Amino acid sequence: MIRLHVPQPLSAGSAVAPTLDQSRYLTQVMRLKAGDALLVFNGVDGEWRCVVAEVLKKGVILRAQQQARPQAYGPDLELIVAVVKKARVETIVEKAAELGAKRVRLAITQRTNADRIRLDRLDAIAEEAAEQTGRLDVPAVDEPVKLEAILDNWQDGRRLMFCDETGGAPVASAINGPGPWAILIGPEGGFSPEERDRLRSLPFTTAVSLGPRVLRADTAAIAAMTLWQATMGDWER
Repeated sequence: MIRLHVPQPLSAGSAVAPTLDQSRYLTQVMRLKAGDALLVFNGVDGEWRCVVAEVLKKGVILRAQQQARPQAYGPDLELIVAVVKKARVETIVEKAAELGAKRVRLAITQRTNADRIRLDRLDAIAEEAAEQTGRLDVPAVDEPVKLEAILDNWQDGRRLMFCDETGGAPVASAINGPGPWAILIGPEGGFSPEERDRLRSLPFTTAVSLGPRVLRADTAAIAAMTLWQATMGDWER
């Protein structure tokens, strides 16, 4: 069944007005008509079965009928990734949403050299991935911030899995402690010696290895999240 993410509150009998683009998708691409059903979620009120109540010239009105699933959240995992080329950043955001990340934080490192980032485009990619994968929330995507500022303002209690291309412990043996967690992926060319030294000196950081091969940022992000999920995540639910 079609799933749609909306910002409005959801409750029995509530009216929901999708955006114009969403309305066009429902009526022109999916060919929904008045009375047709779909699933809607907002990240707060769970997933609701809705029907198309009205088809207007500019948009549609949906009517919430009953809750299909109560609100639930995945593991408390953030992905921090150095900004790389636009297409690869888009892939990273899409796969992070698919793999259950709560938040994607974009970092500017000493070796960052990449295209301009469009947050609206990345938000749309995260939203579409959430709709397709069945999750009940959409991961936040933060605008780029210098890595040093992210580390200076680190959240108490969150541990950081630092993927170090120069070597580290295997993921399965390195992250056997409680979360919440974050995963850090570096830029093309890797972290600078100064960045690596600081990361290794921090009490909340665990350096891990992703194997003997040098991986591109998007591949490294997918591999790291997969290994974390297999070790600490919600895949056994």
